[in-house]
Amino acid sequence: MKKYIVKNIPRPSKDMLDAYRSLDVSTVYEAQEKTGLMLPYLRPISPGQKIVGPAVTVICPPEDNLMVHAAIEVCQPGDILVITTTTGNYIGGMIGELIVTALIKRGIQGVVIDSATRDVERLRELGFPVWTREIYSNGTFKRKGGWVNTPANCAGQIVRGGDLIMADEDGVVVVKTENLAATLESANKRMEKEAGVKEKIAAGILSMDFHDLRGILKEQDVVYVDNITDIKE
Repeated sequence: MKKYIVKNIPRPSKDMLDAYRSLDVSTVYEAQEKTGLMLPYLRPISPGQKIVGPAVTVICPPEDNLMVHAAIEVCQPGDILVITTTTGNYIGGMIGELIVTALIKRGIQGVVIDSATRDVERLRELGFPVWTREIYSNGTFKRKGGWVNTPANCAGQIVRGGDLIMADEDGVVVVKTENLAATLESANKRMEKEAGVKEKIAAGILSMDFHDLRGILKEQDVVYVDNITDIKE
């Protein structure tokens, strides 16, 4: 079977990326109707970091990171490397200090990897953002071909080259290229709505009231009692 490296991908405009940087993962996930969120085992190696940028996808055979090296050549500054394996469940240290040093030199913004990362102490010192499934020293080879910038299943989401990746301490979310404008509009409306909710909270209004939740309690046969002894079975 032939494998492919796709050199050219559509990338979001600078203005679009700047607009998304004012948002967060949870807001974007909610704005696109609770879709695009990667599985929760992907966690940042360092707290307080956030990345927003176009995906360069890498699909590697288990125990081999040749295609990670190949992907570096087609990356542009600001890209985010999204790495997975053909089996989807291989855990090995597919990136470490040397690869990350090369990524930094290339201007790559960060990595999302559905496998393992090693040399983590050094990566933290370098300040390079990585969201990883595991931390594990198990090494890899550079012998087997794979794919770059073809659709990749990473932590439960299909990512294509050029799709927008956002990662923060809440997780990782992907926005498909064709949905960027609509999701941004929805996210901004959500932020405006949340600003109004914060004003109500500051005014001392209970969420039970401004969300009109008392009717739902009634529908669900939930009743208030003054004391535990007032409960009637």
